[in-house]
Formats: sequence, structure tokens, C-alpha cells
Amino acid sequence: MSTGVPSAGGPEADRGDKGGVRTALAGLTTRGRSFFAAGIAAAICAYVLGQSDLLRVGLLLAVLPLVCAAVLYRTRYRVAGSRRLSPARVPAGSEARVHLRMDNVSRLPTGLLMLQDRVPYVLGPRPRFVLDRVEPGGRREVSYRVRSDLRGRYPLGPLQLRLTDPFGMCELTRSFSTYDTLTVIPRVEALPPVRLSGEAKGYGEGRQRSLALAGEDDVIPRGYRYGDDLRRVHWRSTARYGELMVRREEQPQRARCTVLLDTRGLAFAGAGPDSAFEWAVSGAASVLVHMLERGFSVRLLTDTGNSVPGEGADGFAGASQGTADAAGLMMDTLAVIDHSDGVGLSRAYDVLRRGNEGLLVAFFGDLDEEQAAVVAKMRQRSGGALAFVLDSESWVREPSDVPGPSGGREERLRMLREAGWTALGVPRGASLEELWRLADRERTGVGTAGAGEAS
Repeated sequence: MSTGVPSAGGPEADRGDKGGVRTALAGLTTRGRSFFAAGIAAAICAYVLGQSDLLRVGLLLAVLPLVCAAVLYRTRYRVAGSRRLSPARVPAGSEARVHLRMDNVSRLPTGLLMLQDRVPYVLGPRPRFVLDRVEPGGRREVSYRVRSDLRGRYPLGPLQLRLTDPFGMCELTRSFSTYDTLTVIPRVEALPPVRLSGEAKGYGEGRQRSLALAGEDDVIPRGYRYGDDLRRVHWRSTARYGELMVRREEQPQRARCTVLLDTRGLAFAGAGPDSAFEWAVSGAASVLVHMLERGFSVRLLTDTGNSVPGEGADGFAGASQGTADAAGLMMDTLAVIDHSDGVGLSRAYDVLRRGNEGLLVAFFGDLDEEQAAVVAKMRQRSGGALAFVLDSESWVREPSDVPGPSGGREERLRMLREAGWTALGVPRGASLEELWRLADRERTGVGTAGAGEAS
């Protein structure tokens, strides 16, 4: 992941008067309030008892916190702050480091500064730092770590700066306006390279070739470009058009892969980082990254019919864009994806039946007979189909209470296999790497005929 760009400096810590005396008095600390209360009490006692010396002590105690508050409030510190995330996108369960920098841009040294950054509770405790006197033009840098087991997008900030006087009588808080966002993406599991349907044999991983000519008379030539091999000059077309023409090369095409993620709320039970839905999201992320690394053009599709990266280039990414950009866009989508309100998979089927999808890898929750029939029809437009069907009940019960495979669940898997899917049930705590290898073995054993039918 690339390091995040530092956020712009917040507003200066001395931005005008906002409440005058009331704001200054509200900043009195417990010590300052105690001194003020003790001074008033001493002054009242001195008046009642007629003790002038006690009156002077009382006035001193009462006036000291007020003077400190006034001086602190009127002191014009000009402090700029910035924040940098390293990295700005981190997998769930991993740590990111947040770097804070404070610059004193005024001509006066600062007093004691207390720095506090606002972070969501899921990232850990709120970080606090104490900075000693900062000289004019000086700089102080501090850092802290954040970690979350839950994917999502979490705001960091705004940064708060607390100013205190040397006696600790008053404390004022100034907030910067800017904040940054930490993106916690799903865990990605490294998958072993296996031979999958949907890629062309003999042309490298994820590559297919389409010939631009069927014979010498059917050549579709193009104009000569600097650097073209002169052995590819097509003399018949050159004579016909009066300019140098060359034969077109074989055009490389990327094999396609669609990763389908079932997000229906009714298909998954339980919540939290160890739930079945989170396993499915992490599995989809792992397959997306794996297929992009192998050179496939990949897209993410959900049961709602929405695809990422979008409608451009048939919704696939990886051929025209950088692999890192495509992976980042889909990881950002998976970081915030949640359950949908849908009850069926018909919208996803409508998207899939528009054209040849190449390889189809799907992660499903619980399937009833109707939805299993819809899933079975999805196989017709794909070069290969692999389905991971999660057993929702086994993910919410204790291992000792989980019953054996139900007849209904096995019947759904049988329907998918008869339709040409390589379908695997996913029990609680299953390893995606092991299931990935198992799917390859099953596809190698029984998938030859299915691959031939799909082509």
C-alpha cells in the first residue's frame, strides 16, 4: 500500500475570540476553580472577622486563576498541524501508524501543549500527547498506532490542541478542521496457482489470443507505423492503397473473471469478524486479488446487480487500468459492503446472462430451492463456474451442537454440480486455501466435460 498524503494544516490555534470571558472561565481546571473558590471563601471570612491580611490572601487566591485564564486566552499562539497515515489502506487485523506533526509558525514560543486526536472506539483508545515548549519556527512529531478487526472506513480527527498556563489553572481547547480516513479492507488470503477454466491454454496466465486474419485474402491490414517489422508488410494492400500497409498482429486479450458475492441479509446468520458473511467478503477479496495478479480482467458483482469497477469496458478491470488501481477500487468497495435487503439472485443473473463471463467464482449464503435453480442457470454463460456455499447454521452454533449435513443443503449442492458448477460447502472455520485446492482437484476430475460444454 502507498503512504497516505499528509492532510492539510488545520486552522491556527488562535482563531479569534469565541465567547470572550465566558469561554475563558469555562476553561478553568479543577485547580483553578479550587483556588477561586478558596479565595472567595477567604475574602468572605476576612470581611466577617475584620481580618485585612486574610482579605489580601483571599483576593490573591481568587484573582490568580482569573489572570491565568485571561493571559492564556489572549496569548496568540499560531500552531499548524498535519496528519499522515502509513498506510492509508490496511487489512483487518493489521496495524497502521498515524504520524502527527505540529509546527509553531508564530514568533513566540508556546507553553505546555496537550495534543489529542479523535479516533473511533473500534480503533483503540484516544491518543494523547504532552508537548513541552516549542520554540518559534519549531516542530514536534509524534505517532501512534491504530488497529481494527472490523473492516470499514474510519475518520481520524479532527485534531484537538489543549493549551495550559504554567500554574495549571486554565486549559483551553482548539480544534483543527481537517480529518483523514483510514480504510480497513477485508483480510486477503494468498491462494495457490491452479489451472482454472476460462483461461486459454498455451498463451500464459490469463491470456487469450484472437487472430485478426483467417487467411491471406482475409487480412485486415493497417497503416505502417515507425518501428513495425518490415517482414509484416502486406504488399497487395500496399499496392491497392498506395501507402505502406502491414498485417495486424495477433491481438492479446485477457481472460475474464467475475466474482459474485451474495450479500442478502436473510442468507447469512450472525455478525462480527468471525461470521459467515465476513468469511465470504474476505474470500471474494482474496479471489479478486489472486485473479488480478494472474492477469485476468476482473469485476466484482453482487446480488443487487451492481458491479465494480463499473460499466466501462463491460464492467471489467485489469486490462485498461493498472492492476493496483483496480484492486484498490474493489477493496474499497468490499471495505464498506453490507447486507442487502434483497431476497433473490435474479438481478445478478440478469447481468450474467448478457454475455460470456469467462470464469465465474461465487460466494453464496443459504440457498433455497428457488434460488438454487437461479444459480444453476448462471452457469450457462460462463467458461467455468466455482461456487462456495456457506452453511450459515454451522457459523452461529457451537461446534459440538452443529448437526451433520442436512439433506436440503446437499440437494442444493447436487443441483449446482449437475448444472456444471464446481460447488463446495463451506463449514465453520474452513480455510479458503484448502477449499481452493479441493475445487481444482474436483474440477480436474469431473470438469473436463463441463468445460467443453461451456465453450
